[in-house]
Amino acid sequence: MAHRLSKIATRTGDAGDTGLGDGTRVPKDSARVQTLGDIDELNSAIGVVLAEDVPPAMRAALEQVQQDLLDLGGEVSIPGHAMVGEEHVARLDARLEEWNRDLAPLREFILPGGSRAAAAAHLARTVCRRAERSLVALGRREPVGERARQYLNRLSDLLFVAGRTLNRHAGRPDVQWRHDRGKS
Repeated sequence: MAHRLSKIATRTGDAGDTGLGDGTRVPKDSARVQTLGDIDELNSAIGVVLAEDVPPAMRAALEQVQQDLLDLGGEVSIPGHAMVGEEHVARLDARLEEWNRDLAPLREFILPGGSRAAAAAHLARTVCRRAERSLVALGRREPVGERARQYLNRLSDLLFVAGRTLNRHAGRPDVQWRHDRGKS
């Protein structure tokens, strides 16, 4: 591992292809590489959330998610390999139940926003949904792990609840959608 990333500019992708974890070369616009890019972008979006004021327990959980996303990327980069298991999904389910427990029930849709941290969590949620769609599209062409799909689906739910929790942490209300506003 110490020498794995010792040379960043390899120039091996200059022709528009890239290497997967198993050594095979694929076009950079393949469904698999698109999915890897979306998972990488999601991890970066969670990094933006973590750059904000986040409660310590949420910080620890989201840092674990970032580690899990590297596992998921490893899984996607090696066709037929599984790294995300039932325990990953169960961990998200437990956090989802814990974080949602103290939130008021929603009576209306909410808009992404409120505090800066909450807005970042909502942005990460939308990136997560895109990564999930990419993984599903890849799965229509090639086998992908069932737990990987479940993980991204559950993670987007967790990021929604994280946004609400972060607003509460900042003393801000959820931004309510006003469906009855007058048309101008």
